[in-house]
Amino acid sequence: MQSRRNFLGKVATGLAGSLAASNVLGANDRIRLGIIGTGARGSEILREAVAFPNVECAGAADIYTRRLEDVARIAPNAKTYRDHRYLLDDKSIDAVLIATPQHLHCEHFVASMDAGKHVYQEKTMAFTVAHAKRMRAALQRAGAGRVVQVGHQWASSGQLVDAVTFLKPDLMGKITAVEAHMYRNTPHGKPQWSRPIYPDMTEENIIWKSFLGEAPQRPFDANRYINWRFFWDYSGGNVYENMCHQLAFWYKVLGLKIAKSATMTGGLYLWKDGREVPDTMNVSLEHEEEVLFNWTSSFGNDKLGVTEDLLGDNGTISHTPQSLKYTPQKVNRPDANEMMGTTRTGRAPHMQNFLDCVRDPSKQPNCPFELGYRVAIACRMAVESYRQQRTVQWDAEKEEIV
Repeated sequence: MQSRRNFLGKVATGLAGSLAASNVLGANDRIRLGIIGTGARGSEILREAVAFPNVECAGAADIYTRRLEDVARIAPNAKTYRDHRYLLDDKSIDAVLIATPQHLHCEHFVASMDAGKHVYQEKTMAFTVAHAKRMRAALQRAGAGRVVQVGHQWASSGQLVDAVTFLKPDLMGKITAVEAHMYRNTPHGKPQWSRPIYPDMTEENIIWKSFLGEAPQRPFDANRYINWRFFWDYSGGNVYENMCHQLAFWYKVLGLKIAKSATMTGGLYLWKDGREVPDTMNVSLEHEEEVLFNWTSSFGNDKLGVTEDLLGDNGTISHTPQSLKYTPQKVNRPDANEMMGTTRTGRAPHMQNFLDCVRDPSKQPNCPFELGYRVAIACRMAVESYRQQRTVQWDAEKEEIV
């Protein structure tokens, strides 16, 4: 485990070196941000960013007019665009936040890289394996000094620091599995993720062609636009929404490679509202490091909550979004005691880490591209398993799901 942890500190070396002198920002220099996608999540991370000193939003792009009107409450001086390419033409913008639907991440990331911007890319980083490869090629073209932070914010949490502290052979022994849960519930008649369709969601106010991107061409549909998480054309379902965070946490702690196989089962057992992605599911990811990651999720009961337990024959590390605890296996450590993590998580630490890296590219993002890449591929494997109704494998040499 120690060698894997040492590796983590070196992740992204070569991807975030020194910037050319003309592009280096001093510690007190103002960072000018742009944002592509100003919906609920985009607005949230934009508020986080502009709350830090010497950070301003210079431009915002969205294909829906209402959202450009709404963003003025966060950044009243920002220029607004319905086409992200005009935002990227602004040479004064240092970095871009991307918070668009998952199927558009690749398009917006590649354009931002090619425009010379640093990028905070919301999760899940890539929608498909092909997209992940195109994004990697764009980052390689950009060269040393380009900062990329993927939005798995638990990578900046105090709990992750504590997990690494507890990850010692005497405490954990042989680690064989991660048992993870993600359970929610909502009141009757209020389906998970469902958003209302407003009267102004029309072809005049939404650039439908830009929303579709490379997805199959369809006539304008306001429901598909606002409830894109329901549909495979644009979404990886709850695997891409929530499993990705839990997977990223342990991929970073353990330094796991991309899963060698994935099996996903489940179905639409609760919400019969036209969605395609399942509301109840199980994912099993097998890794060559002999660690099985098992994740179950449902939108019909919140009893089990959001948890992961890392299982070793000497002990267990239990993680929730709020806490981390070590519990010894008394059969092998009869005199050992429980220990609670004590490292605090600061205010918006993931965004702060990104901004710190933009100012000083010698620093490393807490969730660099390489980690986001591994997580995205594993998530895609799970989705392909579900849709093909079979176990799928990862061919590491060809970099293909088979």
